[in-house]
Amino acid sequence: MASGSPQAPKTDLKRLLLTLHLPAISMGLGLGITVPVLPELTKELGVGLEVASLVFVAQLVGTLAAPLPTGYLIDRLGRRRVLLAGPLVTAAASLLVAKVAIDGSYYELLIYRFIAGWGEQMWMLSRITVIADTGASSQRGKQVTSMFGVQQIGNLTGPVIGGIAAVAWGLWSPFVMHAAIVLIAIIPSFLLLRESAPDRRGQTPAAGSPAPAGSPAPGARPEDGVWRRLLVPPLPAVFAVQFLANVTRGGIFGGGVIVLYAAYAYNLEPDELGYLRGAMAAVGIPIIFAGGFVMDRFGRKYTIVPGLILSASAMGFLAATAYFDASYAWFIAAFTAVHMAVNVISGNMQTLGTDVAPVNARGMFFGVSRTVAQGGAALSPASFSALTSIAGSAAAFSFLGGAAFLGAIIVIFLVPETLRRVESAKNAPAP
Repeated sequence: MASGSPQAPKTDLKRLLLTLHLPAISMGLGLGITVPVLPELTKELGVGLEVASLVFVAQLVGTLAAPLPTGYLIDRLGRRRVLLAGPLVTAAASLLVAKVAIDGSYYELLIYRFIAGWGEQMWMLSRITVIADTGASSQRGKQVTSMFGVQQIGNLTGPVIGGIAAVAWGLWSPFVMHAAIVLIAIIPSFLLLRESAPDRRGQTPAAGSPAPAGSPAPGARPEDGVWRRLLVPPLPAVFAVQFLANVTRGGIFGGGVIVLYAAYAYNLEPDELGYLRGAMAAVGIPIIFAGGFVMDRFGRKYTIVPGLILSASAMGFLAATAYFDASYAWFIAAFTAVHMAVNVISGNMQTLGTDVAPVNARGMFFGVSRTVAQGGAALSPASFSALTSIAGSAAAFSFLGGAAFLGAIIVIFLVPETLRRVESAKNAPAP
């Protein structure tokens, strides 16, 4: 079928829905199903709040260890192979966690959570690379945030389903459901997903997606030019902001320490946590989609700066509720404010990365970028655990908020608006 035929847009939309949105929904649904169950599982395994935080640390360490080797494989083997492998690894890890819930140890749980984080990052990193390969600069914000937005649709119903299933059938059941959902959702990708790497397609970058300065020449090895570009401003500032933003976000997304805090400080049950997380997912969906529109229409910084400042303020509010031992109603208000704020910055750092990634080595670039970001995400529950033990939960939440505020300052003074630069390059006359 010719690309200019009326059916081509419908075909592209179908492929986008089945290979991007459907897997994203399944990953979000699966994650949402398991999140409210993990605090109860750690209780059943006989560990306290400080040690229980490690269940999220282990998963985030997996996402920290995965990007560099995954980025290398994306450039060497192609986007498609790695993207398909990620959900398979995630499903296998979830089945192993189900085994722990029946008869296992806390140390086994940590190992399998590490594997789950690795599989999740394989899918995320390869999917972002595909968007960078195929999306025009004026569309990337909407494409990236739509991926996160539809994942929130999965998060919307997942916690409720997981909480009810855990109460009705046992703590093992949500993890089996997670594995089944992910495996079913990836089937269309095996049939429809095409390789998008420019060198493997024998194509140059699409119009409207010019190579950033410092990109290696066509035919060069993927690693050529990448390491040099990592030191070119504003890349060091971008990496610093990615790190700091994920220190804050790591306490919220993926379950995070805020769920553990609610379970231990207010004795919430898995189904109650499920309802809370589901409600927050509903609140986040329109915020995430609106963020993509704003980034593509006005610029990336129009969401990054307000989102980081709001996240810092909301974390300060949550710290105050912990310090004053506030009532459950005040905690719910702070819980809602934090989730709304961090949803403002969902996908914007990834969009920023697609603007500056070297065309011929996007996998390796995103490998480095996501390693930095996931380092911040892994520090989030680790710092919470340490600071809670030393100075209490209020100090821990204050630290998470301070990281977001510092990130906002760096963006204001050290990171230029990348959308304007990319669009200027696109409209410049050819030499």
